[in-house]
Amino acid sequence: MNNQLLAKTRLSGAIPKWIGLESSIAGPMVGLLLLCAVLTIFTDSFLTLSNLLNVLDQVTVLGIMALGMTLVILIGGIDLSVGAVLAVAIMVMSWLEQVLGLPMWAAMLAAIAVGAACGSTTALLVVRAGLPSFIATLAMMSVARGLAYMVTDGAQVSGFPEWFSNLSVIRYGGVLSLTVSCFVVLALVFWFVLKFTVSGRSLYAIGGSSKVAKLAGIRVKGYTSAVYIISGICAALGGIIMTSRLDTAGAGAGVGYELDVIAAVVIGGGSLKGGAGSVVGTIIGVLIIGVLRNGLNLAGISPFVQQVVIGAVIAFAVMLDLLKRKTD
Repeated sequence: MNNQLLAKTRLSGAIPKWIGLESSIAGPMVGLLLLCAVLTIFTDSFLTLSNLLNVLDQVTVLGIMALGMTLVILIGGIDLSVGAVLAVAIMVMSWLEQVLGLPMWAAMLAAIAVGAACGSTTALLVVRAGLPSFIATLAMMSVARGLAYMVTDGAQVSGFPEWFSNLSVIRYGGVLSLTVSCFVVLALVFWFVLKFTVSGRSLYAIGGSSKVAKLAGIRVKGYTSAVYIISGICAALGGIIMTSRLDTAGAGAGVGYELDVIAAVVIGGGSLKGGAGSVVGTIIGVLIIGVLRNGLNLAGISPFVQQVVIGAVIAFAVMLDLLKRKTD
């Protein structure tokens, strides 16, 4: 009883810190604005409506996956399997629609179910088997990627229904596509949950100290399982949107995406040690990566050099996080 009271006291002391987390997005926001200013000065086509809308289209997949990763990193976990889960989800969707002849909407639901199943498996490995999230998701990454290749024997699938491809092509009101609108709605839902609900506060508490959170009566195992399942679902949703944009699905899809997704969360103020991060910060991180890639493309920089730049940005963001923790 005394332990529970002590835990609740420590937990309540952490809430003001949670309320003030929005201040952590100031740095990333300034970085985004400076990046946009530099690209506007040195390129002619960056600050145009068509290019900015193109950036939004390009970051939608990354953004949706990053929303799920935000929850995982918030509790002090990591999910390295998101790229592979994306691949196996879209390959199952493609096989069901192209080979078995299922309606596209049913195949899409099946893809989401595959993402949830992968997340559930990861949750079992972390919560029940007690594996570190790094090892559990690394194993899931290997299994999911192998299954993705097995579904169609490595062959690419294309030729989806026209209405499916139009989801990411047609701009409603001349501005936003349905897929971008989906990202916006999901971001609002995640923001509301983290900002105004008990579940959101519980995730911050778990990331701060899972032992203290458990003593305070928070269902640590339940929340941990939920965030990995949500991460898997977000990966599947990202895969569906990617397939809609490209009108093709391949088992090699999503390779390396986990790095960009993790980078977006960390750049946006998330901490790999848990307990810090926000949806607004993650969106800013996603936009920084999207704008950076777009600017490098406009400048004619090689994709290989782009990976080096993104890697340097990740390292810089993590070093800033470590420095901030030391000063705090």
